[in-house]
Formats: sequence, structure tokens, C-alpha cells
Amino acid sequence: MNKFLTFSFLPKSSDLALLLLRVGFGGYMLIFHGWGKLLGWSKLSGGFPDPLGVSSPVSLSLTILAEVLAAALLILGLYTRLSAFLLTITMGVAFFIVHGGRFAGEGNGEMAFLYGLGFLALIFTGGGRFAIDRKLGQ
Repeated sequence: MNKFLTFSFLPKSSDLALLLLRVGFGGYMLIFHGWGKLLGWSKLSGGFPDPLGVSSPVSLSLTILAEVLAAALLILGLYTRLSAFLLTITMGVAFFIVHGGRFAGEGNGEMAFLYGLGFLALIFTGGGRFAIDRKLGQ
């Protein structure tokens, strides 16, 4: 019974866990956040939030760069720590500036905060054994 309560019947693999984090967080960010922004750039560029004061189109472009390119690199495990850093910064801006650091209520930034935590963890761990970075000796 203890075997089932402690899940000791499953092998421990931090590398598999890192792969799941990279593909899960990166894939979801790319497909459900970045891709729509990329395809809708012309419609969104005029009214996209500009929290850094660099213009709406530039803010949208920087967000797309992180949510599409960095997320794709994260999934592959290529430049994992840099990609995770860019995504962490993007989620930090979204949480603290765009959503005002709110966890609850309308327009809250809970999702940005949770994404940010996942990406922050990957900055410290790297991509693991199943990342292209490992194959390249990085």
C-alpha cells in the first residue's frame, strides 16, 4: 500500500520532468498566446498595451518574440535558459505592470504569474538531458 501512496512504483526522472515543463509551458504559451498575437498582429498593434512606453506595435512585437520564438526554442531545449529568461521577463511585465500584480478579480494576472514561475524554474535548472542544449554541450 505504501508503494502506491508514495508513487514509488514510478521511476524518478528530473530530466523527464524538465522535458514536461519545457514542452507544457512552452507549447501552451506558443499555441494559446503567441500564435494568436502573431496572426492578429495588424488588428492588435494599434491597441495592444504599451506598459514600457515604446509604442503599441513595438510592445506587441516584443511580446510575440517571446511568446512565439522563445517559446519554440524552449520546447526544443535550444538556448533554454535565455528563452526562459525572456519569457520570465515578459510574464513579469504582464503580471506586475499590465495586470497590476492582482491575483484575483477581473483582469487579474494569475496566469502570467504561474507561467512566470515555471519559466523562472527553467532558468535555474536548464533544459535537462532531453534538450538540444545538452547535445550541443551548453
